Amino acid sequence: MPDLWPTNLGPVICVVGARPNFMKMAPILQAFAAHQPAIPTLLLHTGQHYDRDMNDKLFEDLRLPHPDINLEVGSGSHAVQTAEVMRRFEPVLDEKKPSCVLVVGDVNSTLACTLVAVKKGIPVVHVEAGLRSYDRTMPEEINRVLTDQVADLLYTTERSATANLAREGIAPERVRFVGNVMIDSLLNNREFARPPADSVRAANCDPSLIAGQEGYGVVTMHRPSNVDHADVLASLLGVLREISEAIPLVFALHPRTKSNIDRFELSHLINTPRMVMLPPQGYLEMLGLMAGARIVLTDSGGLQEETTALGVPCLTMRENTERPITVEQGTNTMVGRDVAAIRHHANETLAGRGKSGRVPELWDGHTAERIAADLSFWLLARHLDSGH
Repeated sequence: MPDLWPTNLGPVICVVGARPNFMKMAPILQAFAAHQPAIPTLLLHTGQHYDRDMNDKLFEDLRLPHPDINLEVGSGSHAVQTAEVMRRFEPVLDEKKPSCVLVVGDVNSTLACTLVAVKKGIPVVHVEAGLRSYDRTMPEEINRVLTDQVADLLYTTERSATANLAREGIAPERVRFVGNVMIDSLLNNREFARPPADSVRAANCDPSLIAGQEGYGVVTMHRPSNVDHADVLASLLGVLREISEAIPLVFALHPRTKSNIDRFELSHLINTPRMVMLPPQGYLEMLGLMAGARIVLTDSGGLQEETTALGVPCLTMRENTERPITVEQGTNTMVGRDVAAIRHHANETLAGRGKSGRVPELWDGHTAERIAADLSFWLLARHLDSGH
């Protein structure tokens, strides 16, 4: 292994596009910088999701460097957004001549940058590969499947993901089981998590509500299948209101959810002193809220993993999950949109019969280091084989 990165071997372009990507990329960049030799990187933000205040706060919370390149794509339909990322990303590759492009997760930016790089003969590395919900109505599932088919190197978070890739005909030498970088971020930042009372107070609510012996629960909900249809949203808010009578709920309201509550005139269902409505929360605020909760009700993929790592019972309001290990080994229970199931499992959890689970294999806070070591070896070996 050389002491210095070869000057004629380009940087790794690390792509982020939306909030979940930031939590995955932060430990990777730190590990690349600490590796010997240090792996040169360029952080590229496509601008797929961009809220200036929340964006800046996330970068600060995660101690992420500000992006070297921002494509400033903004929102749009799936087709428009994907095409615009592709159009703006190609000249970056021509100028920077990277050794590879590293993408994380399953957002539109992940697939768009992958397609451009592959067609230009630039290796693609996919972190969090092989996760499958087997629900092709989810745009993220399409992004995952297509990215994995053409990526050169695939890093998986759980062994079932490795098995999924094998079933899809992906050669085993392209796949590495390394663990979960989301858990690296969680463990790196747990000591900096904001106290839940501070988050509640910041929203001009009385923090004494969550300070009682009964504790509190946390709610997030944003998936179109849950919030875009009036009858579904009404039934879910109704059962959440019921649960709030047993335990106060802190609801971090996604803009899409808030807009639909107003549009469908459902605000009466959340207008109770037992439910605290918060605006979208920063990473450290959300980490503090989850770590202190007795129960989490969500439709988020990332929160399924984080609650498993924290040992907090989680009820996932979806019909499927691309993270089955959180159900098989962790604290996650799939309840779908079945009001009776949500009510039953919430009651079981609050009675002390919730899932305790265990932390899965290699969710140990060192995944990014394993990626850095493996990718450095892989890139330098390719470089030598090419005769440079």
